[in-house]
Amino acid sequence: MATPSDLTQPTVSVALCTYNGAAYLDTQLQSLLTQTRLPDELVVCDDDSTDQTSEILKRFAAQAPFPTRLIKNENRLGYNKNFEKALSLCTGDFLFICDQDDAWLPEKLETLTMYLLQHPDTDLVFTNARIADANLADTGRLFWDTVRFTEPIRERWRRGEAIEVLLDGNRVMGCTSAMRRRFLADLLPIPTLPNYIYDGWMALVAAAKGTVDFYEKPLIRYRTHEKQQVGTRPPEAGKAVRLKDRFSRPHSEKLEPLVQKYQQLNQLYHLLRERVPVPTPGIRQFDRRLTHYKRRSTMPGSRFARLGPVLKELVTGNYHRYADQDANGYAPYLAAVGDLLE
Repeated sequence: MATPSDLTQPTVSVALCTYNGAAYLDTQLQSLLTQTRLPDELVVCDDDSTDQTSEILKRFAAQAPFPTRLIKNENRLGYNKNFEKALSLCTGDFLFICDQDDAWLPEKLETLTMYLLQHPDTDLVFTNARIADANLADTGRLFWDTVRFTEPIRERWRRGEAIEVLLDGNRVMGCTSAMRRRFLADLLPIPTLPNYIYDGWMALVAAAKGTVDFYEKPLIRYRTHEKQQVGTRPPEAGKAVRLKDRFSRPHSEKLEPLVQKYQQLNQLYHLLRERVPVPTPGIRQFDRRLTHYKRRSTMPGSRFARLGPVLKELVTGNYHRYADQDANGYAPYLAAVGDLLE
């Protein structure tokens, strides 16, 4: 492995997006000043804030020891397109995404810069985060625990199943990430997708390419508060179906959530293939998952006719492969029985 003295020092850009962030912005900006490796530039895209955010940014830019570019959007873009704009304006070799309300640990820039230098095939690296409350006090929780990025799941990732893990749920926060500037050619523009924001898309593109990795240590304090635009809130639970209703409802009603799942995956798959046209291992894994949900969402009305497709998915291990990671050992078999009988 290369040592620091063997490596050319890259330039580093920080892309900060703001919107009515006056309450917490100063803390984040101060954490940039205490980095053991300062950025070569800070690019700030403000999404037409109406509070004191602009004034705070101007004061900081006047005194910062590195170039700070302030861009104020005339029309509000929303966080996806605002981050797209900020990243596109960065000139550094390595780009760091910055939220307005967190605080970076002093070694963040230096640590991830060195990581990318030592892993030249990695386009995107992300870390864990310490979850803090609104006052930035440590809650004792880690972000990876919240999104179920447990050690067994990380082991799957190490075995080359990054895209499988990410399709079960995003584990990557933009504010914990660093990327190479070359990656923007595949990442941008960021499409509008249901249930996905920019960092989920970013992670999937890199996973499809096979160029994403993680760094175990938490390098930010991730502030949680009521006004944040994106947080760690769990998704709303779907409508429960009583057991006695499962065998009396129309077959089409049973298929409806599977059809929706397939349609969402199909849209995402084709968008990824536009960015990653070659059949990488990640793309092949996605193709297998897509085939599974297509088969499940198109089960025929006749129970006898369903027997072959259900047995095929069971024998190939797909019911087990795509079961929820916290499900018990019976869950894959129950899904297969449901597909066969309902």
